[in-house]
Amino acid sequence: MNNWMEIEKQYYMFCARRQPITIVRGSGSRVWDDAEKEYLDFTAGWACDSLGHCHPAVVEAITKQAGTLLQTSNQFYTLPQLDLAKLLVENSCLDKVFFCNSGAEANEGAIKLARKYGKENLEGAFEIITANNSFHGRTMTTVSATGNINYQVNFLPLTPGFIHVPFNSIDAIKENTNKNTCAVMLEPIQGEGGVNVPDLNYLREVRSWCDENNILLILDEVQTGMGRLGKLFGYELYGIEPDVITLAKGMGGGVPIGAFLTKEHCNVLRPGDHGSTFGGNPLTCAAAFACCNYIVQNDLPAYVNQIGAVLKTGLEDIASRHESFITEIRGEGLLLAVELSKEASGDLVAACNNQGLLLNSVRPNAVRFMPPLNVSEDDVALGLVRFENAINSL
Repeated sequence: MNNWMEIEKQYYMFCARRQPITIVRGSGSRVWDDAEKEYLDFTAGWACDSLGHCHPAVVEAITKQAGTLLQTSNQFYTLPQLDLAKLLVENSCLDKVFFCNSGAEANEGAIKLARKYGKENLEGAFEIITANNSFHGRTMTTVSATGNINYQVNFLPLTPGFIHVPFNSIDAIKENTNKNTCAVMLEPIQGEGGVNVPDLNYLREVRSWCDENNILLILDEVQTGMGRLGKLFGYELYGIEPDVITLAKGMGGGVPIGAFLTKEHCNVLRPGDHGSTFGGNPLTCAAAFACCNYIVQNDLPAYVNQIGAVLKTGLEDIASRHESFITEIRGEGLLLAVELSKEASGDLVAACNNQGLLLNSVRPNAVRFMPPLNVSEDDVALGLVRFENAINSL
């Protein structure tokens, strides 16, 4: 057997603390390593594998498109791009879409749109209010938008124009809105920040404040979009309509793609303002259309509500038996976090690996559950058994 970890150490930049597992294949909610050990994958590629690994609809779409047309420039129309655009717009409250390659690119595009909106409609306003503990990407501008100094300190000076305020505080947004403010940019539920859920009225109050001040509300739905919270889009959970949303992760079924969507009234980008060589390419759009269409046609958000409640109840039952170790279960749908009483998430993830369950250490004292949207009840039950066995082993 090859020593994959040594090969990686020799050739690859050390930008990720990997688990000591080399995954070689996957099917549904399961993956296998190079020693043929089987795992339940409840990270789902960081919420990207919406339909699990190698779902037939996605595989068929990729296979067919790979033999038809891989890439052409956005100088021309392509059918998969138009199919996906129509699907997203007709199933959302937004009017126009632009495709890119990742969540960071989607947020970059939304930021550019907001700045041009401010230039044209708000006498040059350019500042965007974001939240502490947010995560919007790792490009220079999106890391500047991110409200976490740990991601920023090595890359100072940051891109100017971002004001960070406490999450879930409408008063903080009001206090920091000024003549330079063009937008507020928030995650409906903070994912990388630890699965932080706001009060039910928070986004409604932010929406009203943005309306009062003619500023844009941008929702970063890179992690919460496409069914993960039990609604097709997270904004539906809170009964509001944003001006702009960003998508990525779950829309591709494992293929790298991103998008930002906007209402017509703030559709200010024109030829030359924005672009992407690979954004919306036929292969990725075909895969994403297959994934998104499956989610919509099979009403997976409704299933996520059902199976998410089963998973959350099971985790709460485990928490009741381990009160000295688990302090909280939080989240919506199939985006859940288990908060621990001490900084032991790394040890717990390692113990889960041993039991055959893959989780994500989202904070030193919290682990995150993000299984595929179509995870079966049997796999949830088995995952809960493996999770508790891991806790007991500690």
